[in-house]
Amino acid sequence: MVAMRRRDLLTLLGGAIAAWPLAARAQQPERKRRVVFLHSSAENDPEVQARIAAFRQALETLGWVENRNLQIEHRFSAGDFTQIQPHTAELVSSAPDLIVGSGTEVIAALKQATRSIPIVFNMVVDPVGQGLIVSLARPGGNVTGFTFFDFPMIGKWLEMLKEIAPNVRRMGFMFHPQIASHYRAYMHELGPAAASLAAELSPMPVRDGAEIEAAVTALAQEPGGGLIVATDPFINTQRRLIVAMVERHRLPAIYGFRRFVREAGALISYGPDSVDNVRRSASYVDRILKGEKPADLPVQNPTKYELGINLTTAKTLGLIVPETLLARADEVIE
Repeated sequence: MVAMRRRDLLTLLGGAIAAWPLAARAQQPERKRRVVFLHSSAENDPEVQARIAAFRQALETLGWVENRNLQIEHRFSAGDFTQIQPHTAELVSSAPDLIVGSGTEVIAALKQATRSIPIVFNMVVDPVGQGLIVSLARPGGNVTGFTFFDFPMIGKWLEMLKEIAPNVRRMGFMFHPQIASHYRAYMHELGPAAASLAAELSPMPVRDGAEIEAAVTALAQEPGGGLIVATDPFINTQRRLIVAMVERHRLPAIYGFRRFVREAGALISYGPDSVDNVRRSASYVDRILKGEKPADLPVQNPTKYELGINLTTAKTLGLIVPETLLARADEVIE
């Protein structure tokens, strides 16, 4: 009887010892995943900080908490094309689990640098036309994400500008030709829309402050001028100069970011909610970190657009904003 108990005891101890490694492994903390976010704008930009906060909050809702099971690192190129390549090389060599990128040029550089690290983009225009993905439904490769807007929306810029300023006959389209390399796609969509509104449309490529001043001054030399301002990172960093020049020459202009109206006093803006776009991209980060492949996740278009109108600026320009346009606005500044 005693011997049996000793054997039972030895068997029990042996089983417990064998289970120790499994128990130890079960108690080990979850592996912390590392995500690097490359922004095309400056770190001190309030819009960028709002995007970062929304991205972090969305990930937390999905169970990813910084400094517990997730490490997020941010890089900022501040609209400087020359900074994108160094940032891209550095972060790819550090081998993160996933890279998030804002802006077409950022994603193009990342795709060239790595074919293996998963990449989730936001704030990108025409990813198929830019050669970043194979198709919206089946992106292929290691890249997927959320576009900044779909091209049928672009014609609305012209329509709204004509609606708020009916006398506009000559429209300039301002963009940075190197950073907004997709401008040809813009022009392709804007051309027919301008013709249908009996307006002329001309490209206005600008690379620095001096070219911005010269371009706006030239557009204002004859009556009937109006301006459409692209949504590229360089333009975003120059928003106060652009709005100031437009105001000086009393030109009606429409912009893609509502912040131009809210922060710089621009007349009107219409475009996707960039913060919401970045927030939504967190869902793909979650799914990829849990094992899904970028190639299998369809690229999505924005779902939330914003219309901003500054009535004070309209009054300064001698414009009367139609009630139908005011009724559609998400923000009206008086």
